[in-house]
Order: sequence, then structure tokens, then C-alpha cells
Amino acid sequence: MTDMARGLSEQLAASIEAWLAEEQVPACTPLPERAVAERFRVSRSPVREAMQLLAQRQVIVPRPEGGYAVAERMQAAPALALPPADEDEPIYLRIAQDRLEGQLPERLTENELMRRYDVTRARLAAVLRRITHEGWIERLPGNGWQFLPTLSTGAAYDQGYRLRILLEPAAILEPTWALDASALRKCRAEQQALVDGAAEWASPVQLFDANSRLHETIASFSGNVFMADALRRVNRLRRLMEYRKAVDRTAAARRCKEHLVLIDLLLTGQREAAADFMRLHLRDAAREKAGGVQPQGEAYGSNANPLGTLFTPASD
Repeated sequence: MTDMARGLSEQLAASIEAWLAEEQVPACTPLPERAVAERFRVSRSPVREAMQLLAQRQVIVPRPEGGYAVAERMQAAPALALPPADEDEPIYLRIAQDRLEGQLPERLTENELMRRYDVTRARLAAVLRRITHEGWIERLPGNGWQFLPTLSTGAAYDQGYRLRILLEPAAILEPTWALDASALRKCRAEQQALVDGAAEWASPVQLFDANSRLHETIASFSGNVFMADALRRVNRLRRLMEYRKAVDRTAAARRCKEHLVLIDLLLTGQREAAADFMRLHLRDAAREKAGGVQPQGEAYGSNANPLGTLFTPASD
């Protein structure tokens, strides 16, 4: 299974688990593959893979006569602060996968997309609105669409991380800094939900959105529109590369715990400590994925990269 295919299965598994919790589906309720596939409007193959993931997490259990049923522990599923997964997420991720793999041209029409993904115009319109909002496609005059540039190489991703390590700590120390405690506490609720268990099942999209939302919110407090816009652009460009990577759940939870420390430093007015923590947080996230980020200054005066080589996206 490719990394993107695994991501699709994880997303579908997260959507199924969220549905079971939100609807409070009783324990021992059978979950036929066909019924689940019809509910989420996907084929039975990704449903089968998603069910296997949920069984591994003991969200569902095998039935003696075949198939799966809801596990007992789902009855106590806690309410979470994360926004719910979009029901059209599988279609959205298929488009992202095909774009990354070069299977979609730079320009195409809605009719071509409808035929390729076997979706109605209304459902496709909803997905395209989302992609437009995220900044990796735009409408052309008439009924055409054009994909916008995204990061597609390790070297480009490396450059994006280097920019973040320089930019985000500096944003915290801007003289025009103005904290919005209410906005930051909303981000804190999301991060706490992830630490409390949502990081185990949240989709790659939900993880990326929650984490990038926190970092962009902090940058917006700088009062420097160029800094805030630069970070939004970097996040927009790296989004698709994040989706194609398998999620390290342990690392994701650890980074969210670090986010809580960062948020509390900011809420208590410790900006210099927060800036130092942000720098270490980003460098450690990069080192974790790439391995061997050198301490600042070691490579100065040589041709080496002072931040190491970051060929694999970090989860932050």
C-alpha cells in the first residue's frame, strides 16, 4: 500500500470512528462493509482496509459469523474539540493523490473531474471550494480549473522548514505583537483534544489543519502582515506533501504536548522563552523526520547546510 493509499484508509477510518462516536452507535452493532461503503460513498475496498485499522485500535471487533461490530469501549467515547472530518474527504484525498503522482494535468474541466471521480457536480463543487480555499487550485474563465504550484521535492520542503525556523520565533518578538488570548485558547482546546487521545485516530488532514492553524494564529499576533502571510504560503505549499506521508501517532502526540507548553508560555506573557521554545520545537520536529539537524552555527563557514537536510516532512 502506498503512503497516500494508507492516508486514504486512515482518513476513512477516522471518519467511521467519528461517526460511531457522534451517533453513539450501540456496542455490538454489526457494521456490514456494504452499508458503510454506501454511507461514506466509497468502494468496499478502502472500507475493508479502514475496518482492519479500526480493529487494530479495538474500535470495532470481529464477529464470529464474519465482519465487524462496534466494540464496547465506543460507548464512553469523549466529546472532542477537533472539527469533524468532511464526508467528502475520500474524494478530496484522491484528487490530492492523483495531483502529487502527476496523474492530473495542470488544467482540466469540471466535467473531466466528475467523470474521473464519479461524483455529482454538487459534491465536486464542495470539494473544489475547499481546495480553492486551501490555495492549490483556482478557477479559470469559463468552467476550467488550474492547479497552483505546491512543494513536490525534498529540497523545496527543506527550504520551507528553514524559513519557518527563522520566521516563527522572530514573529513572537515583533514590537507590534498583540496577543489574542481567546483565539489562542481555542487552539489550545484542539491541541488538548489531540493529547487526550484524538492524535491516535485523527486523519492526516485534521492533524495538519489543527497544527498549522496554531502556528498561523501565533504568527498573526505579530502584527506583521508579511510574516503572517509568508507562513500561510509555506503551509499552503507543503500541505499535499504532508498528506502522502504515513502519520507517526506517537510523534504527533508528543508535538501536541509541546504545543501546549508553547501556548502556556504565550498566555503568561513569556515571549522570549516562547520564541526560544518555538525555535527548538521546529528544529526538533525537523530532526525527528530528517535526522541529523546540526546545532546552530556548527556549519557556518562551510558549504554544509546549517539546518541539515529535511527531505521528509515533519508532522508539525
